[in-house]
Amino acid sequence: MDQLRAMRVFVAVTDAGSFVGASQSLAMSPAAVTRLVADLEDQLGARLLHRTTRRIALTDIGEAYLERARRILLDIEEASALASESARQPRGTLRVLLPPAFAVHQIAKRLPVFNARYPELTLELTAPGPVENVDESFDVTILATRRQLDGEFVARLLAHSEVILCATPEYLDRVGRPRHPREFGKLDGIVPPLPELQRGLRLQRVDADQNEIEHFDSPPRRSVLSSSLIDINYACALAGLGVAGLPSFVAEDALLEGALERVMPAWRLFSMPLYAAMPSRRHIPARTRVFVDFLIEAFGGRAADPWLSAAGCPTPAQPAALSAG
Repeated sequence: MDQLRAMRVFVAVTDAGSFVGASQSLAMSPAAVTRLVADLEDQLGARLLHRTTRRIALTDIGEAYLERARRILLDIEEASALASESARQPRGTLRVLLPPAFAVHQIAKRLPVFNARYPELTLELTAPGPVENVDESFDVTILATRRQLDGEFVARLLAHSEVILCATPEYLDRVGRPRHPREFGKLDGIVPPLPELQRGLRLQRVDADQNEIEHFDSPPRRSVLSSSLIDINYACALAGLGVAGLPSFVAEDALLEGALERVMPAWRLFSMPLYAAMPSRRHIPARTRVFVDFLIEAFGGRAADPWLSAAGCPTPAQPAALSAG
């Protein structure tokens, strides 16, 4: 007896509520359906169904067996789908929701490599503004948040981004280069309109394990500019308007090129985790899986900041460089 076939027939009988109904859905004769279920019971040595002239009902053993049978058949179906997709080049449209600054500064420059690997995939990027919640209408949500992630989804850590203070060398030549947060009051601030920043700036020094060594609360002062769009703050910092609090993934290239300089490199505002989140389902489509794997390959998938290192900036793992700052 083909036990898997008999298992499928048994599940079909319970779903249809009768042997006749199962035979119609399976395109089999009622006698064949009845025989397969009886053979399955004989092999198991247990009765799975109570049969009467009017209806069938599961026995206690039948209920337990049905639950396991459904799980086994679903696993087989998903394994077959996974193998089938792996044999094919991922194709179709992948809908991604992400912060605009991350799209501009990090995703765009990596898309030629991704497109060369997966030429039959089309990315549909939506970047309306800051993203702090998962939107299950998208295949992937890239979000930057320090809040606890809740909901029915799968989230993969991409990296942590330090939010640091940056200004142009020309601006700092004019106003001076502060070495401690107590000197921040003389600078022109460009900060996002976050409630915690409006109450004043808390700057941190941390060790290599991200444990806080010291913090300093700078009293609130009037910002010369405040915008929830990071790229506006970034553009104004590049124009020499003042000192901006920027994620390292935004400031990376400008720091590397010398267009911006890190202010008080031993200090940061906070560290911001970045995640790629997918709707929770047992089988993740190949197009979604390869994109998230590509992001983790690009950014490291660890609780570390790859952008500060790439820009040649000191990190907590480089105490000598910090002490020199």
